[in-house]
Amino acid sequence: MQTESLWLIVLGCAAATFVWRGLGVVVVKRIDSRGAFFQWITCVSYAMVAGLVFRMIIMPESDLASVSLPIRVGAVVIAFAAYFAFRRRLVAGVLAGSLSLSVMAYLVG
Repeated sequence: MQTESLWLIVLGCAAATFVWRGLGVVVVKRIDSRGAFFQWITCVSYAMVAGLVFRMIIMPESDLASVSLPIRVGAVVIAFAAYFAFRRRLVAGVLAGSLSLSVMAYLVG
């Protein structure tokens, strides 16, 4: 393939990306993010995340399966406690849960 053809492909992809981004900017002004449809989407996304987390705790796969259930549940409890202690900061909950799971698994395992 020639260099000119590659540049045309790259420019075509960039143009397509910018067209869709531009349309998104135009359309987003007309969307009510507090409307019923977006509230429904928010609820569905939270439910999916909760289901995945629950599945990881109850039916883990791969290396997480080698960690006992009390350790996994303890890490979730610590994550929730950190989340609420730090004024509902998701980063605090994720970091506390990850760190506590790692430390407990290392100390027990």
